[in-house]
Amino acid sequence: MKKQQLTLFCIGYGYCAQQLAETLGPKTQIYATARTDEQVSQLTLQGIRPVDIRKPDLAALPQGAHWLVSAPPGEAGCPGFEAFGDAAKEAGWIGYLSTTGVYGDLDGGWAFEWSALNPQSEPGKRRAIAEAQWLSTDGPVQIFRLPGIYGSGRSAFDRLKTGKARRIIKDGQVFSRVHVEDIVSALMASMERPRTGGIYHPCDDEPGPPQDVIAYAAKLLGLPVPPDLPIESVNLSPMARRFYDECKRVSNARTKSELGWAPAYPNYRVGLSSIHALETA
Repeated sequence: MKKQQLTLFCIGYGYCAQQLAETLGPKTQIYATARTDEQVSQLTLQGIRPVDIRKPDLAALPQGAHWLVSAPPGEAGCPGFEAFGDAAKEAGWIGYLSTTGVYGDLDGGWAFEWSALNPQSEPGKRRAIAEAQWLSTDGPVQIFRLPGIYGSGRSAFDRLKTGKARRIIKDGQVFSRVHVEDIVSALMASMERPRTGGIYHPCDDEPGPPQDVIAYAAKLLGLPVPPDLPIESVNLSPMARRFYDECKRVSNARTKSELGWAPAYPNYRVGLSSIHALETA
């Protein structure tokens, strides 16, 4: 896809935002929020214009910029909405990165872009609140509901190398996932085909059991495949428990059709093989 030259305002500057900024290229002017003096200094050193969310100056925001909102929500919803929502109408495009957790548990069934929201976890409920907040503005808002995100430096390889990978088995458990580069390509496709109020599912084509991902990554690394651990035998953290409490497959059919987009990594095997080749080159 042709890289756009634009101004990007990132509310939150984490894994996905950094990947988008890198892909757009050095001619793109990047603004990003900061919460501490240290973050202000770090962003400045990277050539990024910091926007202090502690004392937002709406008049100083770049007019017509593309906004990417990825900051995690709190109990009251999105902190970016509270700080900058009144200026949303001045944006050229707004993408809010949400989660497929807003659908709750579907017992292995399919979540579609038009499916009803039924969040059961606290993070899912907070994301649903944040979605509603941004959609209530006069800004050109698009919602991107993401499943499990992986990519270089953030994959099963890293857990295996540190000895933290576990193959926890729960009968019938499946989930969808998405390579970070496919998130970026979907965001860029939306920038070229904006639709205010659009709901999108950047995800792969093949939902599958999480233990299969670990096994495939282990084989690529030439490491022993970790043993099966029945879920009943494992002491899970609250975050991991939420993961296994919900089971769903995520459809990307409408997203493909509307954006003219398709994942470059349609399943975890293609994605992990690409990461392995990159990290061992």
